[in-house]
Amino acid sequence: MTIVSNKNTPRNTYTASANQTSFAISFEFYQIADVKVYKNGTLLTYNATPSGASQYSITGTASASDNAYEFGSGGSITLGAGASVNDIIVIIRDISVERTTDFPNSGAFDITSLNTQLDTLTSIVADVKTQTDRSVKLLDTDTVSATVTLPAKATRQSKLMGFDANGNIETTVSSAGLTTIAGLSTEIQALGAISSNITSVAGNASNINTVAGLNSQITSLGAISSDISTLAGFNSSDISTVAGDIAKVVTAANDLNESTSEIEVVAGAITNIDAIGGAITNINNIGPNIASVNTVASNIAGVNSFGERYRVQAGVPSSSLNVGDLNFDTTANELKVYKSSGWAAAGSTVNGTSQRYVYNITGTPTTLTGASGTGYAEASSQVLAYDAGFVDVYLNGVKQILGTDVTATSGTSLVFASALANGDVVDVVGFGTFQLANISIKDLTDTPNSFGTAGQALVMNNSANGLVFSNASSAEVYGFKKSFTASTLNRTVTVASVGGSNKYFIDGVQQDTLELLEGNTYIFAYPSGHPFKFSTTSDGTHGSGSEYTTGVTHNSSTQVTIIVATNAPTLYYYCSSHSGMGGQANTPVPSNNTLQVQTTNTGADNISESDYAGFNDVLFAASGFSWSISSGKLIATI
Repeated sequence: MTIVSNKNTPRNTYTASANQTSFAISFEFYQIADVKVYKNGTLLTYNATPSGASQYSITGTASASDNAYEFGSGGSITLGAGASVNDIIVIIRDISVERTTDFPNSGAFDITSLNTQLDTLTSIVADVKTQTDRSVKLLDTDTVSATVTLPAKATRQSKLMGFDANGNIETTVSSAGLTTIAGLSTEIQALGAISSNITSVAGNASNINTVAGLNSQITSLGAISSDISTLAGFNSSDISTVAGDIAKVVTAANDLNESTSEIEVVAGAITNIDAIGGAITNINNIGPNIASVNTVASNIAGVNSFGERYRVQAGVPSSSLNVGDLNFDTTANELKVYKSSGWAAAGSTVNGTSQRYVYNITGTPTTLTGASGTGYAEASSQVLAYDAGFVDVYLNGVKQILGTDVTATSGTSLVFASALANGDVVDVVGFGTFQLANISIKDLTDTPNSFGTAGQALVMNNSANGLVFSNASSAEVYGFKKSFTASTLNRTVTVASVGGSNKYFIDGVQQDTLELLEGNTYIFAYPSGHPFKFSTTSDGTHGSGSEYTTGVTHNSSTQVTIIVATNAPTLYYYCSSHSGMGGQANTPVPSNNTLQVQTTNTGADNISESDYAGFNDVLFAASGFSWSISSGKLIATI
């Protein structure tokens, strides 16, 4: 094997084009876990069948000098979804530092394993060099006496890192000053926001000085500031109008000098005038409807009567009641009528327990309402009416699902999801609503006048003419059922050299033929250097096959889980990096391993073992023969 590891830089960086998915790996690597892929600084996830831009797959290129060395000439990665333009894709090699081959104490070396181990060590050194080349370090020409080691934690706490005159690291400047400046950011921003105003004040210094010289005049104006404010509150055009009507102002002044002033009379009635002004909108509305107002006035007795008959309040009134009075109870959200026997809920829309309608369809309508319409007619010319939520609808004898096949919420119409057809028949049954009074069970006829004990039920008495409280029977057990309960099993996979070639050992058995029962979950732990996979072809990808992924999850680089699917094919396990290591995995249908007790216990399909053990009752009997349960045991007595 000839692989020049030290001439390869284990790092590729790409700037993606729009929708680009494939990126070359120019350096050698040894297994899938050696490669890491970053997109815009985010580590992506390996998946043999990637989906989405957060996953990728890897295709290796074998070394020209040794075809068995699968990734000797690098390869490529393929994203699960195309990258965006200018995405940064970084591919690096990061080999886990571990021994993958243990050489014998004596005898011949496995040259292939030895070269692989040495190449791996060389690559690890190259990885470390790549990392140190990208680290902060001294130039070769710098003095060797420069100190770049960080001071102790207690020395560097709350300090800024810098370099002294000799290039040594120092941490003498406190970070508290920066914190103080950061805390004044609001004030600094505020000064910046008014910088133009400060500049403007400075530019008007002479005007400010002039105002200061008029201080006495400004003081005099301050004494009549209220009058100035009053004048300022008048509109300039109004002041001009008063000036133009000065003669009228004089007339008003003369009227005020008379012994009986018309202006004073109006002023005395200003409250009433204000009231009329405030109601002017209502007066304007009444004007066009004066005829209706007069009608109400001439029938005021009937209006007052209705006001006494219909009321809205929480609960129901208890005084000034007459048969026929109506009250909407806002607490019960219900309209009630006062009868000779007291208050009762108003009757149902359909006035009874049910109302039936038959619509014959002669067109393609989607809505039925009233007695007839375009394309439909009710057989007895009845007008459709029902209580919302209390209606059954049948189309050609098939019950329709409310809210899905038909909408029935208005109480007067039915709206079908699909158009009806000529010849269809729609049957409608509307149910009236009613509510039982809140009464005690002890007040019912033919029931006990006192309660029984906890757990008892009402049953017919021995004379079959009344009800009594009695103990309820235990559940009836009628059979048993066997079924399969799936399990989770852990298997340990190790690798050892046999005759110079590595082989899988399953729980210590070389290339063991596995029996993976359908429905069970199996977890395999394996060495990271030998990825454990399944295929429907012997030796998997080494035998021109592909990886089997149904129910398979790669939990990590050292663990895989498979939930065996129903009707799964015969499988083969193999190492994706090395051929000839695996074996066969059969997937048989499992036998039943669980016994269940079948019961009619409240319709349940089975009961627990502890519930079953608590049964103690005679279930049924015939002449000379009976069945019973005692302490959970089924007993037949002849």
